[in-house]
Amino acid sequence: MPPPQKVRLGDLLIQQGLLTEEQLKLSLDEQKRTGRKLGRVFVESGYVTEEGISQALARQLRIPFIDLKSFTPKPDLIKLLPEAPARRFRAMVLDQLPDGQLQIGMSDPTDLQAYDEISRLVKREIDLAVLTESQLLAMIDRVYHRGEQITGLAKELTAELGDMPIEFGDLLGLSPGAEDAPVVKLLQTVFDEAMRLRASDIHFEPQEKGLRIRFRIDGVLHIQTEADAKIASAVALRLKLMSGLDISEKRLPQDGRFNIKVRANPVDVRISTLPTQYGESVVMRLLAQNTGLLGLDGMSLPPRMLERFRHALKRPSGLVLVTGPTGSGKTTTLYAALNELNSPEKKVITVEDPVEYRLPGLNQVQVHEKIDLSFSRVLRTVLRQDPDIVLIGEMRDQETAEIGMRAAMTGHLVLSTLHTNDAISTPIRLLDMGVPRYMVALSVHMVIAQRLVRLICGNCREPYTLTPAEHEWLRYELGGEVDQHAYQHGRGCAHCANNGYQGRTGVYEFLEMNDAVVEAINHDDPGEFMRVARQQMAGETLRRDAVRLVLAGKTTVSEAMRISNQYEE
Repeated sequence: MPPPQKVRLGDLLIQQGLLTEEQLKLSLDEQKRTGRKLGRVFVESGYVTEEGISQALARQLRIPFIDLKSFTPKPDLIKLLPEAPARRFRAMVLDQLPDGQLQIGMSDPTDLQAYDEISRLVKREIDLAVLTESQLLAMIDRVYHRGEQITGLAKELTAELGDMPIEFGDLLGLSPGAEDAPVVKLLQTVFDEAMRLRASDIHFEPQEKGLRIRFRIDGVLHIQTEADAKIASAVALRLKLMSGLDISEKRLPQDGRFNIKVRANPVDVRISTLPTQYGESVVMRLLAQNTGLLGLDGMSLPPRMLERFRHALKRPSGLVLVTGPTGSGKTTTLYAALNELNSPEKKVITVEDPVEYRLPGLNQVQVHEKIDLSFSRVLRTVLRQDPDIVLIGEMRDQETAEIGMRAAMTGHLVLSTLHTNDAISTPIRLLDMGVPRYMVALSVHMVIAQRLVRLICGNCREPYTLTPAEHEWLRYELGGEVDQHAYQHGRGCAHCANNGYQGRTGVYEFLEMNDAVVEAINHDDPGEFMRVARQQMAGETLRRDAVRLVLAGKTTVSEAMRISNQYEE
């Protein structure tokens, strides 16, 4: 097709009845003041939607508008236009037409310079389509995988190392050109890809025949690449230098942290090293600092549970515990509560290891075991700071638990976490830690157990037929109503890296320590306590909450079974 003609966007939108003369004048003034693109000003002012602008362009130029929400990309064709120019020109190869032309989607198909440059790069005739910029950039993030680039950089590092000793100056970044060293470029690319894929952890695992690099995405590990085992020590050394760990110590585990910027966003990295048979295993937890904090309304708590949780948080004293395994969102839940409680009239102090979120108005303390700044030591001082609310990152031992409970009994609202399988076992776990029975009975007001379940990808969800095992599992909760509901799953698409899930949400169960439960815990009969506690919970369990999400079409039966089995075992 011939190159597109330049059009005046404001006149086009007025002509099609999507914009008024007054709105155009105001937008032009705003554009002169801020320097932003005119189309962006229209959208941010609420005059017209991004999709409305794209469809108007498509009508004017008589080319198709393509909604990428329902589009399946073709990897072989996408590679014809490299990632850098695709981002620069806001363009992507969509399809190959019967006459051999390439269909190229652009957010601005009137950009003649971009059209000419893309034609030169792909060396083919071009047929244009219109895409919205936000959908296009999101698709580019998904389809241009860095797996091959990571593998290539790993091979480059292997070749450079050869049999030569590692130069410490290069790894530390002191030598000229060190920023271009393969180990640096490899780590930069790994971090970039991990953040793009929303990974929570990066694993470097030395194996007998190579170095395996894996990402944990939505709670599940995925292999990114396998590299030569030779580079494992260089990668571990560079990461230890970045986090200030002892590079000469390879026989003992070490923990540290450092800060980096990935795509201009600050990221807190917690690092743990572990000596294994074939070298040091390195695991890094990624904590993006620009992630907005959820409020309680933004969580997936059922209305009745949310009401009970808020009621517990309004009390002036007492202990609220959130339990679950590592990575189940406990800290996110506590900070959602703090976000609601935080006010100028309240003094809030948190004691954490590490401080995962930064919230204005809070007094946040970082535990440092190496200098004997432990939870228990900090807490003794914290209680002399006249706090109204205290958050304890984790009740790790008897001393920390007892100090926290004394604070709850003497006029403070205390929030904390504990590693237990479910809500009912939490008071028993505290007793096992050596906490006096009367303290548990008088201080604990509410226990929340939670897990994270993966959500079905909204782009590729489709009806699903239950397997016999899933049908039987659901029958335990739904009885004869199993066949009266429709079920869904994700087929797998480019939006979700072909795994059918995208994002996670929480499932919860609550145990309130009412008079009957307190009386039961005061008697040395765990069986009786568990019976009374189950009666008080009235069937509102993790399993029941997971089934609720299944019936709402938010997650799959297999995912509900997975998280339920975690605590039932």
